[in-house]
Amino acid sequence: MSHITIVYPRWPKIPEQTEFHLPPHGPVCLAAAIPPDYEVSFIDENVDRLDLDRETDVVLLSMMLSCQVPRGLEIAAAYRRKGIKVIAGGISTMLHSEEVAAGVDSIFRGEVEDGRLAAVLNDWQSGSLQAKYDYFHDFPPIESVGPARRDILNRERYVYRGVPMVDLVHASRGCRFNCFPCATGYLGGRQFRPRPIQQVVDEISAIDNNRLFLVDNSLAQDRDWVMELFRALKPLKKKWVCHPILDDEEVIAAAAEAGCWYVYQAVFDTSDVIRNRVKRLKDHGIGVEAAVLLGPDNQDVDYIKKLVDFLLEIDMDMAEFSILTPFPHTPVTDQFEKAGRILHKDWSRYTTAEVVFQPKHMTPDELQEMYHYAWDNFYKDVSQSQRMGRLFQKVVRREMEDGTYKSPPRLTATRRAWELDKGAA
Repeated sequence: MSHITIVYPRWPKIPEQTEFHLPPHGPVCLAAAIPPDYEVSFIDENVDRLDLDRETDVVLLSMMLSCQVPRGLEIAAAYRRKGIKVIAGGISTMLHSEEVAAGVDSIFRGEVEDGRLAAVLNDWQSGSLQAKYDYFHDFPPIESVGPARRDILNRERYVYRGVPMVDLVHASRGCRFNCFPCATGYLGGRQFRPRPIQQVVDEISAIDNNRLFLVDNSLAQDRDWVMELFRALKPLKKKWVCHPILDDEEVIAAAAEAGCWYVYQAVFDTSDVIRNRVKRLKDHGIGVEAAVLLGPDNQDVDYIKKLVDFLLEIDMDMAEFSILTPFPHTPVTDQFEKAGRILHKDWSRYTTAEVVFQPKHMTPDELQEMYHYAWDNFYKDVSQSQRMGRLFQKVVRREMEDGTYKSPPRLTATRRAWELDKGAA
């Protein structure tokens, strides 16, 4: 039996964020497309130690972020020096395909279901591996997207202070929106592709975790489908977080009844539209974390200060501040490249915590300073851990009310030793 090692490279963490690790979604979807006659190991280098001397027959390099690419290419080079073939895929392989292709044996662009990855592995077995497999925007039937293989995860690694992290799952692919800083339209297409509801329900029912993250690009793309999804999720009594939900009173109420307890909501101005949207979510007991992009052309120093004040005024539960970053194949990148506003392409620094372009109304140093200002002032009176603790108290109360609460598992000696080694004790 041939042995496949899936490697998910580490990346630089944002220092302002509390460090915790969610189980990555791409690798478990990738693993689900591997035929059962292969032995599979998974290394998430953010939580696991990569042992290059451990025997394997082929490596699948799964990369999501631009800032993973430099480390991914180091890993690929190390395996290739040992004569082991490396096949790369994932979001950042698609965004940086030429650069990645130069450092691996083969790249895969697109989605792996419907037997596509199996065909690649057959080519490798027969010695006819191609340098490129291109299914870009040639999407497989959405019905072929089965449940992810979460059994490859080292579950003890995805725990923070004794609390297991949420499991990631998706009910749809594609996004009909084309937001200026986002590459989703390029990667997954502009067509909304919902999975069959019963397949989603079956997958979620089988996940041995009461808390989930629906990682769909947006739950605001099709009102009828979203309402059907929420009705189907309600009996499961799972508790889940997600990206934005359609701003509709009936939809938000249905989401809360279906178990939504936390939403990542883009906040791009100080308008009543945002104020009222946040209020509707909170009125239904749903916590809100503001996803705030700093550095668009309409912002200056005073604008950012007013934006932080606004978040505190509307009693936002959490906030995550990111610097606008011109990732490849996003609408904003095309604009910045034509204007000569991109400062460099050192992908290891494309973390959203560092200014890599010339802002319109600020110097790069001023925008960097305002990034730190936003984090410091939003969490000045109530820390991140305190704010997150409040949200967890709410979800625990809901779980106790409906009888789904489970006490956190006791740390094993292995997990305790790992936390001490990471300095997380």
